Amino acid sequence: MRTEPTARIPIGILGLLIGLTIYGVVLARYLPELIGEWHTLIQTVVYVVLGVVWLLPLRRFLIWMETGKWSAKKD
Repeated sequence: MRTEPTARIPIGILGLLIGLTIYGVVLARYLPELIGEWHTLIQTVVYVVLGVVWLLPLRRFLIWMETGKWSAKKD
């Protein structure tokens, strides 16, 4: 555990907010044009998957924010 405050956490939070905003804007801008004519249930599945997929890199990102390394140390 760290004892001193670092700038990684506020920078990481800002990076996360900026990244999610860009991700959301890109999806909202281009996805309806691609899947707008599909059946509603298929659209729902696509939006649910894309709404969860941004969580995949989040673990490593949070580890970096806390430790400054991109992977957890294996003990």
